[in-house]
Amino acid sequence: MSFPAGPVPSVAVTAVRDMLVQQPSHFRPFPASRKRDCFSVLAMSQFRLKKLDLGGFVNPRILRDHTKRRTFEQYEPERQALRYAIRNTSLPQRVRAQAQLQLANMHSNTRSTQIKNRCVAGGTARSVIRAFRLGRFQFRMQALAGELPGVRKASW
Repeated sequence: MSFPAGPVPSVAVTAVRDMLVQQPSHFRPFPASRKRDCFSVLAMSQFRLKKLDLGGFVNPRILRDHTKRRTFEQYEPERQALRYAIRNTSLPQRVRAQAQLQLANMHSNTRSTQIKNRCVAGGTARSVIRAFRLGRFQFRMQALAGELPGVRKASW
């Protein structure tokens, strides 16, 4: 089966995108509460911001994570619209196939699977406590110092 050449009608994709309810994503950008000494880092990738303002210890992995989160947040409605168009059986087969091609050709940073939870203080990716977005050691140090609200050492 062959499909006539040509782009996906933008009206169909726009209509599908408008139908979707945009819900807040659970992949939050880098939290503003963790900013310390502000300095700017020039970004080099096409998906990075021209100027990035982060504080404290800045590690290349943190920059990549920030970039991936921003890119995902920016392209999420478009990905949802394309996925809806692919699954919608009432649309013509040609439109569905072209939507599938567009989705496959999108950059890999637009996928949610590329995002990894990282410690906002040190940048480590292992044993990150989601509620505080801190690694286990940073969580322990800040909890013992009394910097985390509602957290104290267990005693009975």
